Amino acid sequence: MSGILKKRIALLGSTGSIGTQTLTSCKSLGYGVNVLAANRSVDLLEQQAREFTPRYVVVSDKNAYTDLKTRLADTDIRLLAGVEGMCEAAQLAENDIVCNAVVGMVGLQPTLAAIGAKKTVALANKETLVAGGKLVTETAAANGVEILPVDSEHSAIFQSLQGNDRKALKKIILTASGGPFRGKTAAELENVTVKEALKHPNWEMGAKITIDSATLMNKGLEFIEAMWLFNLMPEQIEVVIHPQSVIHSAVEYIDGSVIAQLGVPDMVIPIQYALTYPQREPTAVQRLSLTDYGKLTFEKPDFETFACLRHCIEAIRRGGLYPCAVNGANEQAVALFLAGKIKFQEIGRCVGHVLENFKCKVEKHYTLKEVLETDRQAREMVLEYCRGR
Repeated sequence: MSGILKKRIALLGSTGSIGTQTLTSCKSLGYGVNVLAANRSVDLLEQQAREFTPRYVVVSDKNAYTDLKTRLADTDIRLLAGVEGMCEAAQLAENDIVCNAVVGMVGLQPTLAAIGAKKTVALANKETLVAGGKLVTETAAANGVEILPVDSEHSAIFQSLQGNDRKALKKIILTASGGPFRGKTAAELENVTVKEALKHPNWEMGAKITIDSATLMNKGLEFIEAMWLFNLMPEQIEVVIHPQSVIHSAVEYIDGSVIAQLGVPDMVIPIQYALTYPQREPTAVQRLSLTDYGKLTFEKPDFETFACLRHCIEAIRRGGLYPCAVNGANEQAVALFLAGKIKFQEIGRCVGHVLENFKCKVEKHYTLKEVLETDRQAREMVLEYCRGR
């Protein structure tokens, strides 16, 4: 390995798919882990804590906190609880990078805490920018903090921009696999099961993100996130369905050149690049063979069948806190679907209901309190809407 600078990582969301792969990368790179944070996966969190010996472990769930405190009583690890604990741990002076891999709105406040402490943020929590994009990017600019994307698509755009004048960017091409229901009609999706929706053709991810991929909500969230990460207008983003997930996204420049980042669908590459940036280090991932794939195909998205994508784009066009509202609506609707309380297609209907009936603040500037209140009200609107059906 080259003379890489060893870093200490605060990892929020350590027991999820991105979190566990991040720890594998840390081990390979010889990086220290200063913080581990998760919700309630006590067995795995204890195992991780004993292996990586962080200074702090944070757990969100109160019962899990009590259990874990007993289990780790023989260690010097300090335990913290809740969002407040994540915020405290994210601000530690010895953190070099705060990797935010939690799922959902819970990731917003720790991101802001890390930025306030002038820590580089490796961001896999897309809801942070979807719900509070203006607030987060302005806070990052004021503190001179870099936000490094971990999502494969945003990492691809980030990599394709390296060495080029940002003013020469014309648009980005945001690719999507299409999920497990690509090509299906709305009628065919009406009665799909949770098990069917959780069967992604290319990626191994957590339940919420996998459902978002099935509805294409995930691509809508990434559309909004890309606008904030790369300072774009909605018309500068083209969504393209690319079932093979080999081209992770691309950038078109004003001279007509298109530069893309390609690779096998493996999250190790974007995770490690965010950790080692601006350096690159070897990985053990499978190498891409274009001849093995034989052909790569591309399609336009079906905005009618996959209404969540359409709703996200409309929300960011309206601006203000509309993206926050549709994100909160989706989180609540996905939770109801996973619990077997609503049908798959009702997720999009819930998001659309909130978009059309919630009178959001559209001013450019808003506070954290306003973001959290918008999220709360959007979730409540979904619950009321579903109770009335």
